[in-house]
Amino acid sequence: MSTSLQVTPAPAKRRKRGNDSQSLLSSVPWIGPALLLILAMVVYPAGYMIYNSTRKISSVGTDLHSVGLDNFVTVFQDPALPRIMINTVVWVLSVVVITVLLSLALAQFLNKPFPGRTFVRMAVIVPWAASVVMTTTVFYYGLDPNYGIFNKFFIDIGLMDEGFGWTKNAVPAMLVSIVVAIFVSIPFTTYTLLAGMQAIPEETLEAARVDGAGKWKTYIFVILPQLRSALAVAALINIINVFNNLPILKVMTGSIPGNSADTLMTYIFKVLQFDRRLDISSALSVVNFAIVVVIVAIYVKSVKPMQEI
Repeated sequence: MSTSLQVTPAPAKRRKRGNDSQSLLSSVPWIGPALLLILAMVVYPAGYMIYNSTRKISSVGTDLHSVGLDNFVTVFQDPALPRIMINTVVWVLSVVVITVLLSLALAQFLNKPFPGRTFVRMAVIVPWAASVVMTTTVFYYGLDPNYGIFNKFFIDIGLMDEGFGWTKNAVPAMLVSIVVAIFVSIPFTTYTLLAGMQAIPEETLEAARVDGAGKWKTYIFVILPQLRSALAVAALINIINVFNNLPILKVMTGSIPGNSADTLMTYIFKVLQFDRRLDISSALSVVNFAIVVVIVAIYVKSVKPMQEI
């Protein structure tokens, strides 16, 4: 009579849990400094901002007492808020959509071989490398109605009879701000999309040509799907950067009275600088932060920009 021995293996879940714990402990020395930096630079300021949004703070910064959600009630009862929100939506959508479209065309152009391509690629990055405040200031003074070079040019070619105050009125100031924001956003977006295009295998494009696909069909059905991840990441970063942008609008629309040209960011700055209301500006910052988080969460959930990476 033969006998057999049966060996009972250790539970798989227990082994996996032990491996996960060991991996976590071994990774702490590597990710610990980054976690401390995130805690010091992001979590603590955000928590302190939320705390200030529930306090009554004097104009000199003295914490007087708690007011609960009264600061948020004041924010949402502000009659200027609807116009500010509309300006914010127009500002973000216009800059991001136009930037992405122009960058797609520019990336496609820079991906083709032509004499001087290296020089052109280097020139494209200049607006991104330069100071945003400096670039915006150049546009601001160039559009001055009395001595601006752009007004002088428009008068010389007969488009205008006299100088126009582009930055003195809400609508043209916002339009100019959008142009400047697109100008400084194109380099990063173009290089991101260009990197995505260069990662497309040449065999894929050759197969499309062999199958009889023209240039437009190849671009729409082959190149664009391959650019999905790069396009999604570029759009996401642009949404965050444009939504939180202050320097361009501060320079371009900062001298316009009232809130007709304000976005949420410039409005927060005005409440803090001119009204000296740290508590209200903190409440506005919390609202701004919540909107950004919701937009990013919806975008990431629907687009899944990192799905293929």
